Amino acid sequence: MAAPARWALGAFLATFATLYVAMVVGGAAPEPPAPGIPDPGSFVGWSIPVVKVLGDLAGLATAGFLVTAAFLLPSSAHDVQGLSARALRRASAAAFVWAGVTLVLFALNAADLLLIPVDQLSWSVLTQFFDGTELGWALVAQAVIALLVAVLARRTFSVRAAALLLGLALGGFVPQALSGHSAGSGSHDLAVVSLLLHLVGAALWVGGLAGLAWIAVRGSRRLPAGVARFSTLALWCVAIIGVSGVVNAATRIQGLGDLDSQYAMLVWAKVTAFAVLAAFGLVHRRRTVVALEQADGLEDEGPAHGRARFLFLRVAAVELIVMGMTVAVAVALSRTPTPRPADLYQSPAEAILGGAIPPEPTLWRLVWGFTPNGVGLAVVGLGLALYVAGLRVMRRRGDHWPVGRTLAWMAGLVMVAWATFGGLGVYSHVLFSAHMVSHMVLSMVAPILLVLGAPVTLALRTLPGPRQKGDVSPRAMLVSLLHSRFVKVVTFPLFAAVVFVGSLYGLYFTPLFEMAMESHIGHGLMELHFLAAGSLFYYVIIGVDPSPRRLAPLWRFVILLVTIPFHAFFSIALMAMTTVIAGDYYLSLGLPYASDLLADQYLGGGIAWAMGEVPLVLVMGALFVQWFRSDSREAARLDRSASKNEDADLAAYNAYLARLAEGRPPGAETTGARTDPKADRAPER
Repeated sequence: MAAPARWALGAFLATFATLYVAMVVGGAAPEPPAPGIPDPGSFVGWSIPVVKVLGDLAGLATAGFLVTAAFLLPSSAHDVQGLSARALRRASAAAFVWAGVTLVLFALNAADLLLIPVDQLSWSVLTQFFDGTELGWALVAQAVIALLVAVLARRTFSVRAAALLLGLALGGFVPQALSGHSAGSGSHDLAVVSLLLHLVGAALWVGGLAGLAWIAVRGSRRLPAGVARFSTLALWCVAIIGVSGVVNAATRIQGLGDLDSQYAMLVWAKVTAFAVLAAFGLVHRRRTVVALEQADGLEDEGPAHGRARFLFLRVAAVELIVMGMTVAVAVALSRTPTPRPADLYQSPAEAILGGAIPPEPTLWRLVWGFTPNGVGLAVVGLGLALYVAGLRVMRRRGDHWPVGRTLAWMAGLVMVAWATFGGLGVYSHVLFSAHMVSHMVLSMVAPILLVLGAPVTLALRTLPGPRQKGDVSPRAMLVSLLHSRFVKVVTFPLFAAVVFVGSLYGLYFTPLFEMAMESHIGHGLMELHFLAAGSLFYYVIIGVDPSPRRLAPLWRFVILLVTIPFHAFFSIALMAMTTVIAGDYYLSLGLPYASDLLADQYLGGGIAWAMGEVPLVLVMGALFVQWFRSDSREAARLDRSASKNEDADLAAYNAYLARLAEGRPPGAETTGARTDPKADRAPER
């Protein structure tokens, strides 16, 4: 048996042995039922975790081969070539396996939930499982996404398309995050978002390492370049997995007394495995990456290349085995009951809010309150980390970055934090007036500050460039996106204005608002929409970052003046309403300090009207500064031009005026004046 086959067999045995032990230790192993109680059988009980492990590994392999084709393998052309094309075919095969295994898992879970043996499954049973459970539709959605990836991967021929396909494959983990333990956690949105980040980080880390191991087995000389780029990606993945894992575990463990539970024991096992994997990653950065770089510096293929490749494979193989065992522990953990009680909520209002009802609002609570909002924490955390990473790159190179842009970005993140998980976010779920303030901050205040932070410019100056001539680097992908047809459409001023203002009418004057408020995920998506719509509009209006459409400051100001009245009309219509928007939702909360819902809605409309003047002042200030700087740069350019030609343009213009004063034709020559074909044209001063 060849060495790769032996390693694969060892990884397979270690993974499923770990799964068995973790199921037994965690108390999730199937047991014989009591007499007279329906039971799907031990076959279903053991098959579900086994098939779940296979499905997770297939999903990780799909993401791994896609990230290998799109980012890890250097390419001298826009089309995938050589190993990149083969990686796409491997991704397609893995995605087909992922889809098929997920459908098998759907049938097994239907039998397990409805307590019937597998041989008694029917179409009506499967339909009932799909229609009546979150897990049912989540598995079907995951299978559909995996099938789409499998089909599209066979028709993908460019590096940029492979990157988009990677995004679709990572989206296949979203249904998994929306079901299971996260769906039943107290801090629902925090648990879902943290689990999603955990899964995406694991997919990129585990899958990327598996892709590099495949490259090494193929004996490609492009391994050193791929390992160097993966090293940075892996560092980000380790940070995301570590933070999201701690947060996700905290949503299911109530206190210190739960740390000795069976669930906590598996959590500790997973933490230990993560520490071991982080240590292996450190070995990679300090030994294998250095060895590969030294071997890559040699012109001819020789023993140094073989030794470096063997060192990488040896460390990567052990690391992949530990990763497989960690996946097995994670699957057993998903089958293990959590320490949180099943009857977590004391009232229907707490079930809707996902936590305790906040006390009556005060100024102190509105300013310094806190709620574990997963969307807000993710946006602020990732935004802060990525921006600081860009600043560090600029500082290491000795480049200057304006302090004002950094302060604007940080202030924008503070506004997002206050409106999502700060004191304002606490009451945005229960009071329409507080929700409207949160909406205004997310769509009309924070985006202005974030856009003034120039994040796209910072990314263009700090993202990795090409490793070889013609390489499709992350920076090149961002430039291509900025010049794409999609960005040209969405940055059209009329489109951005319609999305910015039209979403107000489409959300609040339709049942969409109540539907979003009744769902934790819907509320999070609504916050993301506010932030995205505002950022797009002010990205077009303020124009600090590069854009396919460059508008003069005067036209930007005109667009702003045309758009603001529609926002004012919305506020007036809101104040004039005699019915409560999402009245059933607010009545179901039964808050003692929100008895007059119509008055609170009127207050929200007034706040929206008043806050509409804030962006006008901020944007006018920004446009004035841009206009002033533009004129200053133009004047400086003309001064440099005049110093080079010794004010020849000004002298010619004065001669032109003198000829007009003497009544001579403009083309006539004057004594002592030189003939200049450009003399009749006024200089741009």
